Amino acid sequence: MTSPALAGGSLSRRWHGLNKAQALKWTVYSLLLLNWGYYAWDEWIIASHTLRQGGGFLDWTREFATTIDEAAWFGLLFMFELETYMLSNATLARRRWRIHAVRLICYLFLAHTVFARVTDMVNYRALEQASEVTALCQVADQELSFGENYRYEIVTASNCAELSQDERFWFIEPSVITDHDGYVLEGRLRWFDLEDAITWLLVIWSIELAVWLQNRNITGGALMFASHAGKVFYAVLFAHMALWLWLGHWVYAWDQFLWIAGFWAIEKNVTDWRWEIKDRQVGLLADT
Repeated sequence: MTSPALAGGSLSRRWHGLNKAQALKWTVYSLLLLNWGYYAWDEWIIASHTLRQGGGFLDWTREFATTIDEAAWFGLLFMFELETYMLSNATLARRRWRIHAVRLICYLFLAHTVFARVTDMVNYRALEQASEVTALCQVADQELSFGENYRYEIVTASNCAELSQDERFWFIEPSVITDHDGYVLEGRLRWFDLEDAITWLLVIWSIELAVWLQNRNITGGALMFASHAGKVFYAVLFAHMALWLWLGHWVYAWDQFLWIAGFWAIEKNVTDWRWEIKDRQVGLLADT
């Protein structure tokens, strides 16, 4: 039997020998995977309200835009992890085209997300007030949902007066109705979703640029400065996180924080890689 003192010493050695940065990184990745499962379930619940009357393939993919989007981001995250940390230079040289092909597929899925967000905005601008509805109780028990701030509840005779006492209503989806406050907030949220999707693409393109440069052993210059300047978009993403908290969507804010942490881990991989290149260049100069 191992003595407590020896066991404690063994645990201490393991702790000091642990690559804490890598452990933290993979903890973040694991938490992101849990969040992805939550989003899939959450969008299924939302779709049960917004598509109660059915819809085409693109309607369903639009409702599951975040789930599809996060799956693509996982693909990008893993490909960057392979290219910037896990694979040796020799292995990377043989497999780089495959990694880039997978990344291209992921970008196509992310393009779908932007398409879905733009479609949401176009549909919102085309909405007209449901002038025939002046009280929510008029549509009670008609298999309609009242929606506001991404929260939905089926309208019944027992809850209609509590859900809204407004006299102005809009059908934001064929089976979802909202009042004036909900309509205004819906427009802001749809614009916010589009802005967030585009901002994330700008962040990832700055990382793409840094990786492209370092694959060519370029560690400075105007293009490298441009890739560093892309970090300013993280400030926008943190502002989005604060907005989610203010709106009461703490899971969305937590998810935003985890994705920022995940891509910061990739940025650290790139930074470490850049220092390795510089060290090799210094070594070569010293040998000559």
